[in-house]
Amino acid sequence: MSLPSSSDSERSPRPPQGPRDPPGDPERGGDPEPGGDPEPTEDKVCAVCGDRANGYHFHVLSCEGCKGFFRRSILKGVRYSCPLARRCPVTKAKRRQCQACRLQKCLDVGMRRDMIMSEEALRRRRALREQRGQPGGQPGGQPGGQPGAQPEGLTAEQQELIDLLIAAHQRTFDSSFSQFAHYWPAVRLYIPRSPGPGVAAGGSPPPLPPPTEDVLPDVFSMLPHFADMSTFMIQQVIKFAKEIPVFRSLPVDTQISLLKGATLQICQIRFNTVFNANTKVWECGQHCYTIRDGALAGFQQVYLEPLLKFHESLRRLHLHEAEYTLLQALLLFSPGHADIAQRDLIDQFQEKVALTLKSYIDHRHPEGRFLYPKLLLLLTELQTLKVENTRQILHIHDLSSMTPLLSEIIS
Repeated sequence: MSLPSSSDSERSPRPPQGPRDPPGDPERGGDPEPGGDPEPTEDKVCAVCGDRANGYHFHVLSCEGCKGFFRRSILKGVRYSCPLARRCPVTKAKRRQCQACRLQKCLDVGMRRDMIMSEEALRRRRALREQRGQPGGQPGGQPGGQPGAQPEGLTAEQQELIDLLIAAHQRTFDSSFSQFAHYWPAVRLYIPRSPGPGVAAGGSPPPLPPPTEDVLPDVFSMLPHFADMSTFMIQQVIKFAKEIPVFRSLPVDTQISLLKGATLQICQIRFNTVFNANTKVWECGQHCYTIRDGALAGFQQVYLEPLLKFHESLRRLHLHEAEYTLLQALLLFSPGHADIAQRDLIDQFQEKVALTLKSYIDHRHPEGRFLYPKLLLLLTELQTLKVENTRQILHIHDLSSMTPLLSEIIS
């Protein structure tokens, strides 16, 4: 198994379009978002405008101004227009000159609409913080928010680990799946429709429709598409692992062993970030998948029904980005057999990740009561799903010849 290893054009200033960004106004975007890091550092720059960044907001390292601008624009549903073919520079000095280009830059660098909290959710969180003794809902978790204090109970080492893993995740996972180019036509890709009045929420999926001109009789016609998607996701997980210094320090044989043990599970954690619990659809950019598509690829209901239940349960926990990335690292550093090289180092790092996840939940996700034990139970379910998934893959005819990387992972 092998381990794979736009600059802005300057234009003349134009008159500002709209109000200036309010610096740190909590009512207009100044409140930290889930997974955000409010601790400022000297060497971080905003991915949108290049100003000094104060943490990760909506999946991207950004400044307070661009965070607030993105939040207001999405919540208000504003449609901006650009008279210059959307080629305006977005810099610290010129970011207010064209709101259309600034919003597009936010989206281009990966800011996620689904991570924006509503005003009601923000009010609930402020109230909860006040109840926990954080006057005014100030971030930081220290009285008065003294400079240099670690945010909300995390140690400097834990915050550094979270920053490292979030950066690794963002560099190796694109929730829009814009880099995925499949090589086989998905001729039986199911287009989701609203469930009929007789389908209860959370019920079993209805039976497959009879063949039509758009639904070919070959039940495995989705298989090549899924094979390409699996290969694409596996490659991204390998890149994620190699972004972690502790993983890179391990012998190659040990790296391969860890990847074989965890890659399929990490893929499911990543798929959960794009799962829509209301429609039961995985929204992978221009591709949408339902549990029916898994059946069309040859997977059996004994695997598909628990898989859907797992994703619904995990999505209901409303995890922050930091929690998703810590889960991936926890799975990666979970060796399945005792004779693996440098076992002590792996166990120590796994314990560090687990303690960081527990501390993050306790101090930054206080509304998630019993969240940590719930996650551990779901990871146990995920291991069972992995075993059944592997068993079914091995019984699908000729899959290994189409995806050698997948074949190595499950071997």
